[in-house]
Amino acid sequence: MRQNSLNMEKVVFKLVLSAEAHDFIKSLAKEVRWKIGHNIRRIQKGERNVELFKKLDGSEIWEFRTLYHKTSYRLFSFWDTEEETLVIATHGIIKKTQKTPAKEIAKAEEIRKKYFENKKAQV
Repeated sequence: MRQNSLNMEKVVFKLVLSAEAHDFIKSLAKEVRWKIGHNIRRIQKGERNVELFKKLDGSEIWEFRTLYHKTSYRLFSFWDTEEETLVIATHGIIKKTQKTPAKEIAKAEEIRKKYFENKKAQV
């Protein structure tokens, strides 16, 4: 992520993209990538807006939510605040139904579990 030294606004968390999340974003049109990035930066600067960043019920998974030209984009993520404040983005989808697919939440939860297991093993 590039930072402009003249405009170093304080961010609440650092975003870390998994390879899959990076590939998902990279696969999208430039305008969609810009809008997703814009919305993430709003949340990083402390804006609290469930239309943009929401914790999923019954889970430790959060989703960055972007609506662009009537298409819903979701980037699944979780928090790691052990050493610094990180939000780890696991993967993304173009949402086709009202309800978030359970298999996508389960996938993000599994990635979260493995992330913390690997982190614990490195200590």
